[in-house]
Amino acid sequence: MTELPFHRERPEATAATPLTLEEIRAFDEVLDARSPAEFADDHLPGAVNTPVLDDAERALVGTVYKQRSAFEAKRLGAPLAARNIAAVIEARFADRPRTWRPLVYCWRGGGRSGSLVHVLRQVGWNAVRLDGGYKAFRRQVVAGLEAMPERFTFHVVCGATGSGKSRLLESLAKAGAQVLDLEVLAAHRGSVLGELPDAPQPSQKSFETALWTGLSAFDASRPVWVESESRKVGNLRVPERLIERMRASRCFRLEASEASRVALLLEEYAHFVARPELLAEKLRCLSALHGAARIDGWIADLQRGAWQALVSDLLASHYDPAYRRSLDRNYRDAATATPLAVADIRTEGFLALARELVARHG
Repeated sequence: MTELPFHRERPEATAATPLTLEEIRAFDEVLDARSPAEFADDHLPGAVNTPVLDDAERALVGTVYKQRSAFEAKRLGAPLAARNIAAVIEARFADRPRTWRPLVYCWRGGGRSGSLVHVLRQVGWNAVRLDGGYKAFRRQVVAGLEAMPERFTFHVVCGATGSGKSRLLESLAKAGAQVLDLEVLAAHRGSVLGELPDAPQPSQKSFETALWTGLSAFDASRPVWVESESRKVGNLRVPERLIERMRASRCFRLEASEASRVALLLEEYAHFVARPELLAEKLRCLSALHGAARIDGWIADLQRGAWQALVSDLLASHYDPAYRRSLDRNYRDAATATPLAVADIRTEGFLALARELVARHG
């Protein structure tokens, strides 16, 4: 009888948490064997979704497990998993070399990742299963975000709305500084108008994994630049220990003229200029703070295209007072922050300022 072209059974290789970011990136690929919905909620850095069961199949197998028995669930799930694994190997991994070494995980490091690893190793690839799966990694992230902020010196960029905090952070990163941009990671600009068009916020878990990944990549001997955020960025919460460390850190305050701030905001929020009805909807959310008469006045400015007047009044009446109160209350160094004059709101101007800051402060 002809033997099938598989390798003989050999001991399975496993990896246990905690895994450093460098150890995760040392694998050729990281394969998430969970369903697409589980993957979308959160996953290991750089992972690609390789579902052994899709969302509907996972729900069906889970129902059979609860209502009938583990045996019936496995009998139903095994052929589904076998077909899916065969299909993904043919479609996505057929060109991988003999030396390919992927890390594979599922929810707890059990059946789904075990099945995928078994077949990959039978082919001859040195697949490694993550012991404890995503659940173990999630515990590592939570613990890491409690401990990691203590290792770093943070430099906090503050300044009134429209002074260019986000642009400076982007320029600092280009200039070689270590930057943890919470608004980029949260896909939100941090105010009632901060929701980004066509860019939903990630889940809380995914946001925290992105923070862990960012902090893991930094050198603790150099400062990390952040923005003076609130506890929440949109609907996402900044981990408690991180926000505490930020609030106790040195501040650098951007100072720009009103004209520059208005011009910058009209550039940053061009999607509202293109679709003023979206801004009108957001402004109505402020009626409890400012009353119907002021909201009606803002919307009237909006309807007649008086953008300069509208933005100036929003800054003076809403954003500036609220920001000053929040900053002074929460950031210890706010009153004595190092002033940074913004003379040029163009990319070149912020990059020049960033290079100066890196040269002086790291």
